[in-house]
Amino acid sequence: MTIPIVIAHRGVPGERLEHTRASYEAGIAQGADYIEPDLVCSSDGVLIVRHENEIGGTTNVAEHIEFAGRRTTKFIDGVPHTGWFTEDFTLAELKTLRTKERLPALRPQNMPLNGSAEILTFDEVLDIAERANVDRDVPVGVYVETKHPTYFAAIGSDLNDLLIANLERRGQNNADAKVIIQSMEVGNLQRLRPRTPLPLIQLMDRTGAPYDLVETHDRRTYADLTTPTELAKIAEYAQGIGPNKSQVIARDRLARLTKDTGLVDDAHAAGLLVHIWTMRNENNFLPTNLRIGVRKSKPGDAIAEYLAFFEVGVDGVFSDFTATAVSARQTWLAGPSQQPKPRLRRAPRASRTKR
Repeated sequence: MTIPIVIAHRGVPGERLEHTRASYEAGIAQGADYIEPDLVCSSDGVLIVRHENEIGGTTNVAEHIEFAGRRTTKFIDGVPHTGWFTEDFTLAELKTLRTKERLPALRPQNMPLNGSAEILTFDEVLDIAERANVDRDVPVGVYVETKHPTYFAAIGSDLNDLLIANLERRGQNNADAKVIIQSMEVGNLQRLRPRTPLPLIQLMDRTGAPYDLVETHDRRTYADLTTPTELAKIAEYAQGIGPNKSQVIARDRLARLTKDTGLVDDAHAAGLLVHIWTMRNENNFLPTNLRIGVRKSKPGDAIAEYLAFFEVGVDGVFSDFTATAVSARQTWLAGPSQQPKPRLRRAPRASRTKR
């Protein structure tokens, strides 16, 4: 039996401000196998950890009068965004900012933490893992996502180059390092393949397409990438896929959890791991048939959702609530006597080869 890994998605943002030291340390303390930083970069070429390069929604930059003139509008992956962007600030300037809750309506419990933490660099996240591993028999790993690589390359900041240089300097670009690299784009992972022995994961979403394919007028979508033919191509450069969870178990028109799409079986047949995103406790993110009550910010039956995905064979889960993910995994490993596993209808084979 393969034991699914638990990835602390930006730490434990359900209980701490995402991408902060306290968040990553909580993920480690709660039993995560990996902690996950999203990487963007500063104007002086330092990899920093933020959900997006636009930081108006995750920091107090708007309160800094000295940075008012840097508010601007940019097209990121073809979509206009207005705010403040990491690539317009030096690391020293970014370090003067403080983080804040990105989803205040859904996570009011984190609001008192606003202003308590600084922006971290990738080096600092590696430091957190290193310190935690001093007394651990099984080391915690770092599961890296490079954000908007095509955009950053176009403005002269190659995230691949920055990442490899950083890993080399830290002695982490080797087969023994517990580091995984993921991306929503395709070409940057293909270019990374000859530069690193580390596992690569092709992220996918339920809609849209990798932006580098859009840029080159390649008409393949994320849905196209889930077909057996495309999965075989992914296996030539990556060790796994990171699909949106609804690509693995479908939802019906009422957003209820329904059936196994067969993607896990198809990916395993191609020799690929499957790490799904993102598992969360709040009703807002759960299938409607697993919600408890009507308040979107309140927890629903998240354990049942985990059990459903473990049952169809996923190899890992990204979670905003590490303790819940670890508890669900323990329940699943203990077997059906502990809690019934959801029974899902299988999609017909024909529908599983065309997504």
